Amino acid sequence: MSVLDENGPVPRPPSADPRGDPFLRTQFAIPTRPGTFLRRNRLARHLDEALVTPLTVVDGAAGAGKTLLVADWAAALDGHVAWLTAQVADKGSGTFWAYLLQALRLSGVPLSTDVGFPAEAGRVDDGLLTRLAAELSARDVPATMVIDEYDRVTDPEITDQLAFVLQHAGHGMRLVLVTRTEPLLPLHRYRTAGAITEIRNAELAFTPDEAARLLTLHGLHLPADDVRALVERTRGWAAGLRLCALAAQGETDPQMFLKEFEADRTTIADFLLAEVLERQGDETQDLLLRVSILERVCPDLADALTGRSDAERILSGLHRENAFVEHLGHAWFRLHPLFGEILHAHLRARCPGLEAELHRRAAHWLRCSGSLDETLDHAAAADDWQAAADALVGDLAIGEIFTGLHSDARSELFSRMGPQPVSPATELVRAARDLSRCDVAHGLSRLDRTARTLARQSESPEDAEDDAAALAAARLSCALLQALAARLTGSPGRAETAARAAESLRREVPGRRLEEHPELDALLLTHLGSTRLWAGRFGAAREALAAVVDSGRAPSTARLREECLGHLALIDYLKGWPDRAEREALAAVTTADRHSPAPAPGPGLGSLVLAAVALDRDELDRAQVLLDAAVDARHPLPDPVAQAGRAIVTGRVLMARGETQAALEAVDRTVAADTASPWAEAHTAAVAAAAHLAEGRPELAVELLRQDAGREPVCLVEAAQAELAVGRTGAAADLVDRVLQEGHIGPAITVRAALVRARAAGEAGDLATQRRLVAQALREARRERLRRPFREAGPWLRPLLGTVSLRGLAEGWLIPGSPSSAGPARPEERSPLPVVEELSGRERDVLRRLAQMMSTQEIATDLYVSVNTVKTHLKSAYRKLGVNRRHDAVHRARELGLL
Repeated sequence: MSVLDENGPVPRPPSADPRGDPFLRTQFAIPTRPGTFLRRNRLARHLDEALVTPLTVVDGAAGAGKTLLVADWAAALDGHVAWLTAQVADKGSGTFWAYLLQALRLSGVPLSTDVGFPAEAGRVDDGLLTRLAAELSARDVPATMVIDEYDRVTDPEITDQLAFVLQHAGHGMRLVLVTRTEPLLPLHRYRTAGAITEIRNAELAFTPDEAARLLTLHGLHLPADDVRALVERTRGWAAGLRLCALAAQGETDPQMFLKEFEADRTTIADFLLAEVLERQGDETQDLLLRVSILERVCPDLADALTGRSDAERILSGLHRENAFVEHLGHAWFRLHPLFGEILHAHLRARCPGLEAELHRRAAHWLRCSGSLDETLDHAAAADDWQAAADALVGDLAIGEIFTGLHSDARSELFSRMGPQPVSPATELVRAARDLSRCDVAHGLSRLDRTARTLARQSESPEDAEDDAAALAAARLSCALLQALAARLTGSPGRAETAARAAESLRREVPGRRLEEHPELDALLLTHLGSTRLWAGRFGAAREALAAVVDSGRAPSTARLREECLGHLALIDYLKGWPDRAEREALAAVTTADRHSPAPAPGPGLGSLVLAAVALDRDELDRAQVLLDAAVDARHPLPDPVAQAGRAIVTGRVLMARGETQAALEAVDRTVAADTASPWAEAHTAAVAAAAHLAEGRPELAVELLRQDAGREPVCLVEAAQAELAVGRTGAAADLVDRVLQEGHIGPAITVRAALVRARAAGEAGDLATQRRLVAQALREARRERLRRPFREAGPWLRPLLGTVSLRGLAEGWLIPGSPSSAGPARPEERSPLPVVEELSGRERDVLRRLAQMMSTQEIATDLYVSVNTVKTHLKSAYRKLGVNRRHDAVHRARELGLL
């Protein structure tokens, strides 16, 4: 081989570069794969496309596994691949091309002497490139050329020359570039022509399955969840996974190590600091260290932390270079998790004391331009509780302490706030936390002081630290908390005052804030509805509570909608409508998917109402289970409504079990409230009177109810029972007549009233009226499956139920048998126990549609459930009804009064 100079041909040994230095043969060697190398077939198959496209780019971060991937693929081609590691690119274009030509020759590509050889280290003759392209274009079998570490090629002249050769070599050359950064070649042209194979950083990431196999090669066997967690933390980064595996091999508990290792104390830190951080300039290093406190960063936020204006250029450049900066879209970036951990630790070591100031700057910027979650997190990290409280209150987000997806996080975050600083915002947050724990005394004390301070500020706005909108937000937050305090103390008047104040203040805060926090209005209406219910203003309470139920389906109001359904269920139960109450209560206690066939009971009014309804149906065991769930000690019932409901239902269940003294004690517990509740007093008096009657003290029952009866139907019925017990039939009849004059009362009350009136008629000798009233009670009770009133009516009723005229109304749901039974059973053989297992509300919904001759598909569509769910309900209903066919199920359900 020779080249020409001014004196003629000069011999040039093929073992030397243009400077006369021998070739470094390591630059041509395909890297050796370690014993723990994992061949990933999905990537190998993709890389096979490099054999048919002129250009292939394998572009990934340091340690992404790109070199070993291509080396494994190249080795499988039996030496027909030219390999060049581009570490010589900085020695000039002549040296680069000399190495490239030598790589081609070593791979067996027979280049003629006409191609020539670069004469100078810093340049290459255009004619040489033209001759090389011409020879390659004439090849029948294309030459495959791999250039590793192509990101070292920073000379645009080399890039232009390589683009020229690749273009004119045509089908004679396949170029594979392995690089950390996207090469400056005209990639858009190759993409448009479909002439490029690209494997990017995201595709190089290990999947959980691949990571599990890699760990197995290192002798580590982890549960699938632990592998997924490790992949998430490393983002599937090949070097990170390998380094973790190697480190874990030396640990006594590898599984725990891989869960809890500190990235800055591993060889991963050495790798990233050397390969990524230390390769950057001072300004880039400073930016990376400062933004390491953030979960995500945009250029403006980064500039706020650095005090400079170059963040957009630096962040975009780092992303293009695969320098462990991920682009999230919309100008937001984030650091790779391990890189962020290591930088954060490095920041603390290099710049002690700077972290708190950075968090403070981030909180300030985010308060104006970012999310509330991030603002609060950074303010708390800076120990700047004033800023945190100002953000929460100013955003009208104080309701998030009580409800919504963030309630636990908000409460936990502010639990770290100490007694300082003291301001309206911080005091409101402290009051909210007090009230959320039902610490009413401390909460009210803080609220009253804060309300006075806010009133002074509103009268003298020049003395206020914040603007008018912030002041209005604080006053509106105060009104919300006052409504809650009113609910917890049973103070309807205070709740109405707070609601009026809130309505006035809503006009002074930005509308978008209210739209962003629907829980604020929902909480106000819930507290207002609860206090109205306590006061016995059922119509006004229903209006407020229904507004919450009918509002949008924001996640932050989901629990409030369930809570309001529980209150609505209680109203319907108190008015005597158990079936309607049960539907609302079931919706209130449903914590699983709306299509779940078995809603799970839990603490709250919903379960209390379900327990009361189950008791009316004489399902005593179910009532006890629901009652136990409702009064779970881990979830104390917060307000007088719930406390009174618990006392009443507990007393009734104990009465049904014959524990009269315990029932008296249950309803004798004082419910702390500023204002008495008419229905609570009436129902507790009714339970107490029933206990006195059961223990043979009718006069005491009469006296008790004479004081508390008023116009409450439940008291009037119980008073009538007491009057009968002392032999005053006329007085009992008069009291029942007063019950029947009440409007909008349901069968749970009217059935009991009819039975009392029937007993009175029987004792007066009017047997026809007695039978008519019992028949009326049976018809009304059958629709709602009310069995308990007949059990409690007394022994006078049992013979009547055995008569021909009444037996047909009672059989099948109140007493065993069916209307078609042969011959009447003796009354003493009958029991008022139910003969079927209770159907769920959704099973009854399906049965009703079955009775309308709807198909399974039609039922599923009408109920917004799947066909399989309908089949499940049908199968369960068939079992409970003791039938096997649709027709029989409908017929049996009608016999039992379920339709």
